[in-house]
Amino acid sequence: MNKTIRHTAVFSLLLVLALLLRATWVQAYDAEALADNDKNRRQVIDQYAQPLGDIVVAGTPVTGSKRSESGDLAYQRTYPEGGLYAAVTGYSSQAYGSTQLEGIHSGVLDGTDDRLKDPVDALTRAQQEPGDVLTTIDPAVQEAAFEALGDVKGAAVAVEPDTGEILGLVSTPSYDPSTIAGTTDGEAWQKLLDDPDKPMVNRALRQPLAPGSTFKLVVAAAALEKGLYGSVDESTASPMPYTLPLTTKPLPNDIANAPCEDASIRTALRWSCNNVFAKMAIDLGQDEVRAMAEKFGFNSEPDVPVRAYESVYPKGLDAPQTGLTGIGQFDVTATPLQMALVSAAIANDGVLKAPHMVSQVVDSEGTVLDSYDGGKGERILSEKTAGQLRDAMVTVVEDGTASNARVPGVEVGGKTGTAQRGVDNSGKPYAWFTSYGTDRDSGKQVAVAVVIEDAGGPRAEVSGNGQAAPVAQKIMAAALK
Repeated sequence: MNKTIRHTAVFSLLLVLALLLRATWVQAYDAEALADNDKNRRQVIDQYAQPLGDIVVAGTPVTGSKRSESGDLAYQRTYPEGGLYAAVTGYSSQAYGSTQLEGIHSGVLDGTDDRLKDPVDALTRAQQEPGDVLTTIDPAVQEAAFEALGDVKGAAVAVEPDTGEILGLVSTPSYDPSTIAGTTDGEAWQKLLDDPDKPMVNRALRQPLAPGSTFKLVVAAAALEKGLYGSVDESTASPMPYTLPLTTKPLPNDIANAPCEDASIRTALRWSCNNVFAKMAIDLGQDEVRAMAEKFGFNSEPDVPVRAYESVYPKGLDAPQTGLTGIGQFDVTATPLQMALVSAAIANDGVLKAPHMVSQVVDSEGTVLDSYDGGKGERILSEKTAGQLRDAMVTVVEDGTASNARVPGVEVGGKTGTAQRGVDNSGKPYAWFTSYGTDRDSGKQVAVAVVIEDAGGPRAEVSGNGQAAPVAQKIMAAALK
C-alpha cells in the first residue's frame, strides 16, 4: 500500500513540475511571441489605448488623436491637413494597419518601443508616453507642390542637394487618411481601392515610369566622365537623321527643325536631340550607361526611411535597345525621387547625399532616439563634369525647352522630358521635368523633379515644359524665397 502511495505521489509531483515548467515556458518564452502575434487583439487595443505621438513638420504636428466613437479602441488617428501630407505620413488605421512613417515608427508613436521605457519598468510591457517623428519637410514647399499639382495625376519631390533632406513630397490625387482611421470606415476604404486614379499609391516614391528625355542628363554625365567628349560644347558628330543599328526607320526628334546634326551636349540638351543621345548611349555601351545610372541610384531601393521602389536601368540589351535607353525609353524607369537625385548630385558639385525625410525620432521629453542626415555623401561625378552639366541645364531654361521654369533672382537649370507610353506609343505621354535652383544672393539650393502622369487636354499639347516645369517653378520659388 505504501509503495502504491509513493508511486502516486511521485507521479503527481512530476505532473505538478511539468505544469510549472510549461507555465514558466509560456510566460517567459512564448509570452512575447503571443503578444506580438498579429491575430492578438490586445496588440491593437494597446496601440490605440492612448493618444498617439505625432509626425511633425517644422515644429507643428500634422497628425493628431481623438476619442474613438465606438468599439474597444480608445483613440484613433486624425490628420488635420487632410491629404496635404498623406504621401509623407501614410495612414494609421484601426482596421487596416499602418503605412509609411506611421508604420515604420509605430512603436515610438504608440508608446510600445522599448527605448521609451524607464529602466525600472524594463521587464514590463506597459505602454509609456509616446514619442514624435520630426520630418525634414518644409511646409511652404509641400503646400506649393500640392497646390501646383492640383487634381492631376502626378507627383513632385524637392530635395536639398547639400544635405539630402527631402523638403517636399507630394502625390496626386491624394486622399484624407482620417477617413479610414476608424473601425467603421469600410465604405471609405473600398471607395479608395476602387478609385481608378489609385490615390493611395505614392507616385513620388513607388511608381517608376519611363523618364524620357530627363534621363539624357545621366547619359551626358557618363559621356563626359568617360572622356567621350572634352566639354559640353564639343561636337558629338551625330548624324541627322539617325537610324538605330539593325533598324530601318530614322529616330525622330521632338522638334523636327532643331539644330541637332553634330550638336554639342549643350545644344542637344537645349533642343532635346534624340539622335545625339541615342548614338551617345550606343558609343558608350550599355555597361557604361548602367554604371553611371547606378551611381545616381538606379537599380537600388532607397530608404527615406519609407522604402522607395527601384528605378531601373536594364541589362542584356542589344545596340538599338541601348540607343533607346539613351533617350529614357525602352525598359528604363524612374521615380520622381530618383530624378530629383540626378539634379541634386549635379547641383552639389557631383556629390550625392543620402535622401531622407525624417531628421529625428524623439521621446516625450525630446530626447533623441534616432537621428538622420545625408552623411558625407558619395562623389559620383567630378566637379568639372557637374559644373558643365549645370551650365548646360541653365541653357535649357534660359534659351531652350524649359522656359516655364524660370524663377526671378534664381539660377535655374533643368531638363524636360516627354516619355512615350503604351504599346507603339499609343497612350498619352508622361510629362517630366527635373531641375535645380540656386538663389543668387544666399547660395541656397533645391533640386526638384515633377512627373505629370495624365495631364488632360490634347496629346499634342503634352510636354515637360507645358505641364511639369510650371509645377517645379512654383516649388523652387517656395523653397528659395
